[in-house]
Amino acid sequence: MPDLPDNLATLKDDMVAFIEGHGMRRFPGYVDHEEVQAVMWKAGEDAIEGWKDFVELAKSAGSPFLTMDSWTLEKEELDSMIQRLSSAEFSSDEDLEDARWLRTYLGKTGFVQLGFAFQGVMMMYEVSTEWYDHYQRLVEVSEDFGGIAIDGSGTDEEP
Repeated sequence: MPDLPDNLATLKDDMVAFIEGHGMRRFPGYVDHEEVQAVMWKAGEDAIEGWKDFVELAKSAGSPFLTMDSWTLEKEELDSMIQRLSSAEFSSDEDLEDARWLRTYLGKTGFVQLGFAFQGVMMMYEVSTEWYDHYQRLVEVSEDFGGIAIDGSGTDEEP
């Protein structure tokens, strides 16, 4: 299987054109597959073009629209994560360096999700870059170890 590009923006644009070319609409929204009953599309040998089969399946299932979401790395989000990792008591220097390395991908799209409902179940197609998966791991690390600052402020003590 060929590697995915570092930026999925062109893929997203292709998806939009293909969906609209099939006379379908897009509903902008993220489906949290941990919150609803969902079935994830299993990529075959042609995983990069598999989304086309997914869209055609949605159309043949009678779905008038697909949900669509994407995620682009923004400077503010990355800076916030780097700050949390910097101030975290248990984060490693390696994690912090990895987070700084992600600046290479600022403004790039790293994740795209398509979905459609069928008989009470969300059918889902997701594609992500390697750097996005790495970013998600670092977000978890920063939230696990860097989210709580203990400085004594905000207590209910009277002066």
